[in-house]
Amino acid sequence: MLKQRIITALVLLAILLPATFYSTPVPFGVVTLVLLACAAWEWARLNGFASTASLCTGVACAALCAGSWFWGLPMARTGPLWLVVGGFWVLASAWVLRAGAASWLALPAALRLLGGLVLLWAAWLAVMQARLAGINFLLSVLVLVWSADIGAYFAGRKLGGKFFANKLAPSISPGKTWEGVVGGATTVLLVALGWIYADGHGTPDSASVYSHLWARGLPVLLIGVAFLTAMSVVGDLVESLFKRAAGVKDSSNLLPGHGGVLDRVDALLPILPLAMMLVSEGLV
Repeated sequence: MLKQRIITALVLLAILLPATFYSTPVPFGVVTLVLLACAAWEWARLNGFASTASLCTGVACAALCAGSWFWGLPMARTGPLWLVVGGFWVLASAWVLRAGAASWLALPAALRLLGGLVLLWAAWLAVMQARLAGINFLLSVLVLVWSADIGAYFAGRKLGGKFFANKLAPSISPGKTWEGVVGGATTVLLVALGWIYADGHGTPDSASVYSHLWARGLPVLLIGVAFLTAMSVVGDLVESLFKRAAGVKDSSNLLPGHGGVLDRVDALLPILPLAMMLVSEGLV
């Protein structure tokens, strides 16, 4: 299993790294479009749709992204869009986690499918705008999620149950602890401070997401880091709830040793549009 995970990770890196650092964003746009189209296919399957309908959902996601690219939407100013998408993520995820799997499944399947499709398209548009804002900005958003995950893992293992009597969400993800959340947020804050120092207060078109927040003051940085870290955890929990509702362990087997695409990008789906929402003024 470990060997399989390593091989899959190396193949993904061999594709993603050259695409990310290429002189134009076209290869990155194509790779991410394919990945999110696969995620849309997985989403349809999680919601009980048959093979043909699931395939059509993946094609529809790819068409939405390609159409947005053709019409120049990644290059447009879309601040109001990120406010709407970000607000929806916060409110909808709060409702889903509170109401539980039964209430989620009570919604019409077509509505669930459409909602997921729109959010996957929004994630693609956000990641493309992040890439156009600069590789430094894009990487800072990605590393935020990875840092939160790594910090939460080690803090949860070492300190889980020592400071908080209750688990974070035992009915959805029994392994997650409040100590892990605090550890993840602390790790992200340390990464943010180091990144701001490395940026050297760079120009707006090359600065990281952390420097954009720092430019508005220390309180904004602290609140922004805490908010984004919390929403990365929420993204993970929401996908876990969807998988429990569907009665599956992984969203698919597209990535051997890692599960499906949704399993790898669940925390990024809310973070990408929310990061763009927080720094959209004058960024793109």
